[in-house]
Amino acid sequence: MATVAGPDTVSGWAVHHPGPIASGPLVAVRRPTPEPGPDDLLLRVEACGVCRTDLHLAEGDLPPHRTATVPGHEIVGRVAAVGEAVTRFRVGDRAGGAWLRGTCGVCRYCRAGHENLCPDSRYTGWDADGGFAVAALVPADYAYALPDDQDATRLAPLLCAGIIGYRALRRSALPPGGRLGIYGFGGSAHLAAQIALAEGATVHVLTRSPQARELALELGASSARGAYDSPPEPLDSAILFAPVGDLVPVALAALDRSGTLAVAGIHLSDIPPLTYQRHLFYERHLCSVTANTRQDGQEFLAAAARIGIRVTVSPYPLSRAPQALADLAADRVQGAAVLTPD
Repeated sequence: MATVAGPDTVSGWAVHHPGPIASGPLVAVRRPTPEPGPDDLLLRVEACGVCRTDLHLAEGDLPPHRTATVPGHEIVGRVAAVGEAVTRFRVGDRAGGAWLRGTCGVCRYCRAGHENLCPDSRYTGWDADGGFAVAALVPADYAYALPDDQDATRLAPLLCAGIIGYRALRRSALPPGGRLGIYGFGGSAHLAAQIALAEGATVHVLTRSPQARELALELGASSARGAYDSPPEPLDSAILFAPVGDLVPVALAALDRSGTLAVAGIHLSDIPPLTYQRHLFYERHLCSVTANTRQDGQEFLAAAARIGIRVTVSPYPLSRAPQALADLAADRVQGAAVLTPD
């Protein structure tokens, strides 16, 4: 195993007792630097995006899979050490660790190309420690090679916000030149919108944040209105990024005949009763989005490079990770929050 000199402890943040952000669920920790297994990379973290999934884990919306887990699954780093079986990466390479970190490879879902549905799938920052730290382990088979010449803070959000937004866009069945509604406009939505616009869609953004509405218009959206407002025209497709179940009937009612609503979040508050005639008739479709496949990641990163995607970030030093989560919870983040080493 190749190694590199470094400190013998890792500074970071872990979720000890999930609860409201005001209760301080993130606790500073120091742990021994992890040793890569045969198939792992050890990354010295250059940047780690702050995802709403991290907020759900901290607040207990997602039941913890283990005690005192370090969140963070949008990890950009330099390879500091590699396991003996790793051939794709060398020490010094830049690599990315994302949400999906393991699948069985043999179940019917994996064999059919739907590894995101694998019953034995594992996730960074949930089943294993993530990137709210100075170093993190990433399985090499689930890591992404990243360019050396780009700002790490702008690469980090691509690794979950971007990939999940891309899968949600594909799940929304947006037709060529179609009319897309986006509900909520944070880290994931502002990236998915750019892919849709580059592919010729008309995009309407519906969100409660005035700053997010301004960003949407800057990026090329045709309209930007309040979350519960009606778009200016019927929608062929819609994506719900806000974790607000009350918006499901609102978005369904905005769909044209045969339109599709994709719900992109891993957690959603309860959905109120739907009226068949108003919300589902005329063959409207309602579907969920569950994680992603590695192919989604590869396709999205290629598309992002091709169109020169603009990533709007709000950087925070690692020492202010609790503030980053609090700002995300209060919708004070413009674009995507990203942690960087102190």
